[in-house]
Amino acid sequence: MKKEDLISLFEKFNHFNILIVGDVMIDTYFWGKVERISPEAPVPIISRTNVEHRLGGAANVARNIKALGANPILCSVIGNDDKADILLDIMNKSELITECLLKHNSRMTTVKTRVISDNHHLLRIDEEIRTSITEEIEIKFFALIKKMVSDSKIDAIIFQDYDKGVITPNLINSIVELAKLNKIPTLVDPKKRNFRNFKGVTLFKPNFKELVEGLKLEISKKDIEGIHQASKLLQKEQDIQIVMTTLSELGVYISDNGGYHQIPAEIRAIADVSGAGDTVISTASLCLAAGLPPKEIAWISNISGGLVCEKVGVVPIEKQLLLDECLALSGTFNLMKLELRN
Repeated sequence: MKKEDLISLFEKFNHFNILIVGDVMIDTYFWGKVERISPEAPVPIISRTNVEHRLGGAANVARNIKALGANPILCSVIGNDDKADILLDIMNKSELITECLLKHNSRMTTVKTRVISDNHHLLRIDEEIRTSITEEIEIKFFALIKKMVSDSKIDAIIFQDYDKGVITPNLINSIVELAKLNKIPTLVDPKKRNFRNFKGVTLFKPNFKELVEGLKLEISKKDIEGIHQASKLLQKEQDIQIVMTTLSELGVYISDNGGYHQIPAEIRAIADVSGAGDTVISTASLCLAAGLPPKEIAWISNISGGLVCEKVGVVPIEKQLLLDECLALSGTFNLMKLELRN
């Protein structure tokens, strides 16, 4: 891409409204130091120095969308509990829209607590409900989403699924139909439960593990042709336009009109891969809304995912950092042999 086109693209991000539907959670961090082993059991004792609450799951996608300059509209079902109050407080302080969050007594606000010492992740504790929302909640929730689409100009819709029960097959069908009526592109970051329920979406973004498990395949991550054949099957079966699969150290695969591109990964000092998928789908949504072709969507998204892996914990991408990195690598991208492989 030309440098002036990249600058123009990042400016366009500021004018997009992205609706995110999925499982929100709080990422809680217990920071501290381990200096001795417990006399009660062979486990480390951590002296806690700090506690931090961050937005996680679909809420982390909202953080990434906002960090990239666009306006995120987060839609989810949460518990009517004290953890929901913490979530809403963080969102309000982050200037994120909360009108499309539905509280319900039958649900629990998901919390993932990570215990970290000297940048080493020691333990994670999950508090969650994984059962699907009821039909009654589903109807109320879709009504909220439908109103939001009616009241706002939505440029893309992201399904951010963590298998916590907010996204259901009926809800997917209703939202995809609504999106098509309003000519809104849809993107999916899937998990196992609903993997084959996203019929008719624009862009489907599994990681390699999710792809092979979702399609029950036994192929190597290095078998790009095998990944392509699997993606073609998925596209035909589910009427999906674009499949983009993240391959960690091997970069990104993306389908393109019957063929595909493989974007290699940049060499980086990886500190933590947590939240990288959230950053990739966020960046891809804005690139798709801007009308970029698949290989450019994959290239920019791949860079964004790599950059956040250099940070400890779940953190959003920094817009200027991403733009600077894209500008620095634009010459390399233009020289890449990314011709369509059929």
